[in-house]
Amino acid sequence: MAVTVKIPTPLRPLSRGKDSVQVAGATAREALEGLERECPGIRARVCDEKGEMRRFVNLFLNDEEVRHLQGLDTPLKDGDILSIVPAIAGGMEAGLAESRRGRNG
Repeated sequence: MAVTVKIPTPLRPLSRGKDSVQVAGATAREALEGLERECPGIRARVCDEKGEMRRFVNLFLNDEEVRHLQGLDTPLKDGDILSIVPAIAGGMEAGLAESRRGRNG
C-alpha cells in the first residue's frame, strides 16, 4: 500500500529537496519508518526518543490530525496523504500577551 508523505520546507534537505515522498505502510508509524528509510534522519525530527510524535510537530492524515485519530497507530489506505506540519509558535495567546505588554508599557 502506497501513501504520499508531504515534507515541509524545513525538512526538505533530508528529502533531497523533494516536497513529497511515496512510502509503504499500513499505519502512520509504518509510513514514518518507510520515510526514514528513504530520508535518513527525518524521523528524529518528527518523533522523540520514545518513538512518539514530538509535541511541536503535527501529522495530518488527509485533513485530520492523527492525534485526534489513533495517533501513530492510525490505519492508512492506499493513496492516503500524510502531511508533516511543524507547529507555528505564537497564535492568539501570544498575540494577547504582546498587546498587554504594549498597553502596560
